[in-house]
Amino acid sequence: MFFVLILQFFRNPKRKIMANDKSILAPADGKIVIIKEVFEKEFYNEKRLQVSIFMSPFNVHVTRYPVGGEIIFSKYHPGKYLFAWHPKSSELNERTTIVIKNKVFGNILYRQIAGALARRIVNYASEGREIKQGDESGFIKFGSRLDIFLPLKTKVNVSINQTVKGGISEIA
Repeated sequence: MFFVLILQFFRNPKRKIMANDKSILAPADGKIVIIKEVFEKEFYNEKRLQVSIFMSPFNVHVTRYPVGGEIIFSKYHPGKYLFAWHPKSSELNERTTIVIKNKVFGNILYRQIAGALARRIVNYASEGREIKQGDESGFIKFGSRLDIFLPLKTKVNVSINQTVKGGISEIA
């Protein structure tokens, strides 16, 4: 039974990604838990619109690039392992921050955040690399969260408690 649960968790189903330069795709499977204006202090140092996706242990934990472009920032931060739904997990938990320079939306930041069960983030992003929307960007093991920071005037197409699919659902 334990082996079956582990196999289920590490699955990576094939997805037909419909890349679209005019949209921002969900970077992970899960449930939308936060949509709010925040002050992002690591890269932008200004207000942004934060959209957060909670990934339960039953979701696919492969993360995907929400837009295509050039990776201009990728940084790992060691940290705690608070529950991923905790508001301070964005700043206190183990996490990676990735920024993609996109021709349509400008710089899009997203953050992979380890949760209470997650103990390892795998990040494929490296600065200077050109990436395609929907390509795999990493993996977060055992329950976690993903935050994406958008320009304030971005039209968001999701709502709180909505379930999204990484590389398929349109966030904005």
